[in-house]
Amino acid sequence: MRCVSRRPGLVTDRVAPTTEVVEGDVLEPESMIPALEGVDTVYYLVHSMSSSRPFDEMDRRAARFFVDAARAAGVRKIIYLGGLGSGELSTHLASRQEVGRILRASGIPTIEFQASIVIGSGSASFEMIRSLVERLPVMVTPRWVRTRAQPIGIEDLLAYLVAGLDYEPDGGELFEIGGADRISYLDLMDEYARQRGLRRFMIPVPVLSPRLSSLWLWLVTPVYAGVGRKLVDSLRNETVVHDERALEVFPVRPRPAAEAIARALLNEERELAETRWSDELFPERPYGGVRQGSRLVDSRSRRVPCAPPQAFEPIRTIGGKNGWYKGEGLWMARGLVDRLFGGPGLRRGRRDPSQLRLGDAVDFWRVEAYEPDRLLRLTAEMKVPGRAWLQFEVEPSGDGNSTITQTAVFEPSGLLGLAYWYAVWPLHAYVFGGMLREIARAAVRGRPRPAVH
Repeated sequence: MRCVSRRPGLVTDRVAPTTEVVEGDVLEPESMIPALEGVDTVYYLVHSMSSSRPFDEMDRRAARFFVDAARAAGVRKIIYLGGLGSGELSTHLASRQEVGRILRASGIPTIEFQASIVIGSGSASFEMIRSLVERLPVMVTPRWVRTRAQPIGIEDLLAYLVAGLDYEPDGGELFEIGGADRISYLDLMDEYARQRGLRRFMIPVPVLSPRLSSLWLWLVTPVYAGVGRKLVDSLRNETVVHDERALEVFPVRPRPAAEAIARALLNEERELAETRWSDELFPERPYGGVRQGSRLVDSRSRRVPCAPPQAFEPIRTIGGKNGWYKGEGLWMARGLVDRLFGGPGLRRGRRDPSQLRLGDAVDFWRVEAYEPDRLLRLTAEMKVPGRAWLQFEVEPSGDGNSTITQTAVFEPSGLLGLAYWYAVWPLHAYVFGGMLREIARAAVRGRPRPAVH
């Protein structure tokens, strides 16, 4: 597999070892012929909606330049992901479908998949739904949230794209694809709230212009106002499947929207469990940390002149009588508050002062993941308006040195959770920053630092 990027250095470390990353730009035809050389099938997944320039004109030029380069390179098949919709289309959907027509008319056998809302972590539509539901206990809902759609889970969408490899189109063929349900954005928000255990109230209003809606989305979601306006403008169009030939041709049976949402949330749980924060790059630490999906992340690293087993020693013995290395009075106060609200507080301590195993209680934390001399992840059992994790990683960094990475992760539950996180952020910055410094010093000394009360 080959991946074409305008800035290959940004994606080289994010692909499989068998994937080749090359430089190319569909708006620069001379760069595309070498990028496409030797390629049998091309997935065309280009869209310039976030551009400051007229994106429909850019998409049109890009598609025509690409077609010329694909012919010159001898590409045998094109698979394109476009947008579902009919009637008087928004500029966004009209552009998606125009690109499909250009590709299908190229003379190169082409499969165009037209999809509705994609449900998956990272998709603009899903992130918009998530942010609205997580942050707003009461929502004013304009007419566009009641337009019917046929949302498809990201895994089912990928299954269709992969199945296209084995299908030989007769010239240019178009397939409409969608999930098992025909529902609205409002239904999706209700279902997301149900699965997250959030109670939300929707107040309908007869009209709210796309411009006002997009500015509101800009305030409360991670979607840029310009992109949001184009997305909202598209929501006046129903995006449901009318031609179900895709179900006859491809062995894909899309799941219901509720299951797609559940799997998106499950995938995020798995991603959190598998993430090595030591591999992440956070050039800045803004107030409140860095947002990763629905979670807020505060990650920091420190290099120490000792091998990983020695660097991990103060981490392995953290909590209990050894304490938390910084702000012990604050930890004790937090434990008291936790007990007042029915939590375990700090009274549980540790099962063993020097050994850990999965499931062990460590004060008001629980060991969720443990790899000796390498990783400790604690999940909070204290009373908080959300879910919290504290993770430590130790990686060798050459010449007998190690890098210790400490990461606090918080998944807020609604506005109360966000208010809690931002209110205690100054204390977190003081405690967690000092904790990492003291852990590094204890590692260099070769023994954990006793608690100071």
